[in-house]
Amino acid sequence: MSQDIRLCFVGDSFVAGVGDETMLGWAGRLCADIDQTCLKITYYNLGVRRNTSRDVLARWEAECTPRFPDGKDARVIFSCGVNDSVWEDGAPRVDIDESCANMRRLLIDAKKKYRVLLVGPPAVEDQEQNLRISDLSAAFGYEAATLNVPYIEIFPVLVEDTAYLAEIAAGDGAHPGSAGYAKIAQVIKDSRLWWFHRTRGSD
Repeated sequence: MSQDIRLCFVGDSFVAGVGDETMLGWAGRLCADIDQTCLKITYYNLGVRRNTSRDVLARWEAECTPRFPDGKDARVIFSCGVNDSVWEDGAPRVDIDESCANMRRLLIDAKKKYRVLLVGPPAVEDQEQNLRISDLSAAFGYEAATLNVPYIEIFPVLVEDTAYLAEIAAGDGAHPGSAGYAKIAQVIKDSRLWWFHRTRGSD
């Protein structure tokens, strides 16, 4: 009998896959890659454009709860942060201290009920914003480690990937196309923290 697993990906436009002409994003690619021979996966993409950690904190539970029937293997993947770091009116939309407090609350509340994984924010074209994202990515890692939540950091890989940076530069300066989302998905799949990780020898 197949294991019935429900996955909610909760976050921002990068979770939603904005800019991907295939409409899969990284979340869709991850789920398509899972070997479903012994697993029955139901996948919900709950990414919302311009959402900050504050927005995700406000809505995640109301959106996840009806998608997780009792008795199912329920898991939540959170990813946000780029919108927190956007500079507006002389300051980030959400300062790093509040971002960390929001993430801490998210992880504490979610892990009471579900298996939880955190994926860090990706790089963008703007180098000044990337400095803020880098700081936030590291800070989210600290929050996750403190709470014993698995954290897959993607920023350090993406900020050094010339093909990824070229793709977002050719677009809106933030969101990649299909190749970039495939890269994000691959970074996550390669991590042993990914629940459905497979060694390359088994691919």
